[in-house]
Order: sequence, then structure tokens, then C-alpha cells
Amino acid sequence: MSNANKLLEPAPLRLRGSGGIELAADQFGPADGPLVVFLHGGGQTRHSWKQTGAKLAASGMRVVTLDARGHGDSAWSEDGDYRRDTMVADLLLVLEQLGAPAVVVGASMGGITGLLATAAPGGAAISALVLVDIVTRPERAGIERVIDFLGKHRNGFDNLEQVADAVAEYLPHRPRPANTDGLLRNLRQRDGRWYWHWDPDMLAHRAEDPSAMTEQMEAAARKLTIPVLLVRGMRSDVVSSEGAAAFQELVPHVQLVEIGGAAHTAAGDDNDSFTDAVAKFVLQTRQ
Repeated sequence: MSNANKLLEPAPLRLRGSGGIELAADQFGPADGPLVVFLHGGGQTRHSWKQTGAKLAASGMRVVTLDARGHGDSAWSEDGDYRRDTMVADLLLVLEQLGAPAVVVGASMGGITGLLATAAPGGAAISALVLVDIVTRPERAGIERVIDFLGKHRNGFDNLEQVADAVAEYLPHRPRPANTDGLLRNLRQRDGRWYWHWDPDMLAHRAEDPSAMTEQMEAAARKLTIPVLLVRGMRSDVVSSEGAAAFQELVPHVQLVEIGGAAHTAAGDDNDSFTDAVAKFVLQTRQ
């Protein structure tokens, strides 16, 4: 394999979060490229960004995709600490270890973490921010639907077909995949059953949902002076056009990209359009 092709394949990283928790990450691209750090949504993993990571690496960017605590291959919190402030502390420690200013791209839960981190001590390490279908005033019905999905199936699944049924019910706008192998990256197998690849205790104490954090998020948004991109799925039930407009009033310099046909899972619904928007934005911030 050529050196160029190797850069497009993820290299595993092990990073340290708040309290010493071990966090898993993948790195794509040249070590001296513009740093872009991706934070997934609740119940997802760093693999959500694999295609985007490889494409941005091909354009010369250094991409790090991170598993949040309790998700994917990162450690689970022994005391069930999945508070937003703790995830913010995780992110700032990760940026310190990566050693360069970063564009932070966050979807849903990850976007909240990125936004709040900009207002925290050490937030200067974030040079620009991309919010993927999350704003300070999301739609409560959409948030409740996400939380309801995450809270289901704590007892696991008998087989991958049951998993595919659950995903199809949650994402009815997407074609059901003919092959269920792609689901494996979000699952663990234990005692002959399949379980989501994240700690169900994340919801045991009902971690703060965005609609209950409006004041804190808006305070952070008002302080934003760095470049900001908001990516909205036009079929999203979490970010409405009114919610996007309200965010634009808070952050007048924000750039808005709307992806037709995409819902709350905008990056996965139309990965090409999403990647193009992020690449264009990152290159603008470098000029």
C-alpha cells in the first residue's frame, strides 16, 4: 500500500479524558494537516465519520474521530458520569493531547459538547465549529423521539434482523440495507445476544437533553466569535427552520447549509453533500 493510501486508512489512537478515562479515536490524513475533530451523536460511534474522514484526509486534512465516553471502544464511566460538563472536559483534554487548534465538528450530542466547550476555559483550542443538526432551541418532539430510541432494547436483540427492524423504524426515510453487516460496528455480542455499542446507563439518570439546556447553550452561542457552520437536514424533526433562524439571530456570522432529503442524521443521509460542506468550510477557515 502506498503512503498516500495509508493516510486514508484510520490509525487507532488512545487518548485520555476527564478522570483518566480512556477514549478511543481514529486518525486519518497527514500529521501536519489542518486538524478536524469529529464528535458523534448519542448512541453512535466514531465509525459514523469513516467515509468523511477518508475524504477529508485525501484533501490534506488531519482528521480525528472520537468515541465519546461510554460509546464504541471508549471506556464506560464507572460512576455513570455522562454529564455534558464532563464530556466538555473530555474534549478539551483531547485537544490538548492533539496539540493543535482544531475545527470541531459535532452531531447532536457531540455538537452540544463542542458548543459548550467554546465557552469553557481552554475553549480557545477550538478554532472553528460545525454543528450538525443541533441548535440551542431544538424541537422537543424530535429530541424525545431520539431519547425514546436510545432507551429501547436494553435487553438486546436475538439477531441482526431485529436490529435492522429497529433501525428502519427509527430512520424510515432511509432505504433498508440489503446486508446487515454494516450494523456490526454499532453492536456488541454477549451471551448470544446483540447489544448497542454504548453504555445504557447513559440514560439511567436522564442525562441533560438539549431542550433543558437552552440557557447554557445560548450563553455559549452569544460568545461565539470563531467561524461557525450549521448543517441542517431539511427533513429533520430536531432542527426546524424556525430553530435555525433563532440560532442565526444569536450568531449572526453563522453559515447555514441545508441538505435536502436529509433528516437529523444528516451526515449519514447524504454523506457527499455533508463532506463537501465541511471541506469547504474548513478550507475557508484556513485562508
